[in-house]
Amino acid sequence: MALAKISSVTGRAVSVPGNDIDTDRIIPARFMKCVTFDGLGEFLFHDVRHNPDGSKAAHPLNEPRYQGATILLSGANFGCGSSREHAPQAIQKYGFKAVIAENFAEIFFGNSTTLGMPCVSAKREDIAQIAAFVQANPSAEITIDLAKLEVRFGGASVPITQRDSARDALVNGRWDAIGELLDGIPAVKETAKKLPYLAA
Repeated sequence: MALAKISSVTGRAVSVPGNDIDTDRIIPARFMKCVTFDGLGEFLFHDVRHNPDGSKAAHPLNEPRYQGATILLSGANFGCGSSREHAPQAIQKYGFKAVIAENFAEIFFGNSTTLGMPCVSAKREDIAQIAAFVQANPSAEITIDLAKLEVRFGGASVPITQRDSARDALVNGRWDAIGELLDGIPAVKETAKKLPYLAA
């Protein structure tokens, strides 16, 4: 099965400001009892989106004007903390297709890339500029262009960076290592036929 080539992501955005947003804040550990990742989206940022009595707290994701946003904006060291794969899974299952932050924790970045969810870095002042646009125009779309390495919004653009290896994998549809292995099964079988110690 050929993977999608992800050269750009376009959608409405929401800013969840702050630095060092760790994986436990993204998806609290008590919600990690699932067999599959399918239901994780409803628990995204649960403990900061809800008050102790279960009512909704003031949080950007609770604001009606940001419902349906598919691009998440945040600060530095996003996704730090434990290496739980559930964090990028929860973000993706909630409906996000990409994350823009100053920088990312290493494992979070890798796990996100293997989901086909680009994580791109921008300068703090540029993220603030995008966030101000989104706040003033919550229904407007922005575009992350991985080929040109820029984010476009409202007639403006700012530069972004992304590791070459991740960008190459996303743009060329090679972001899922398991998918690549499965795609290579026919070639593996053909090679195996030519190896005497396997053909015997």
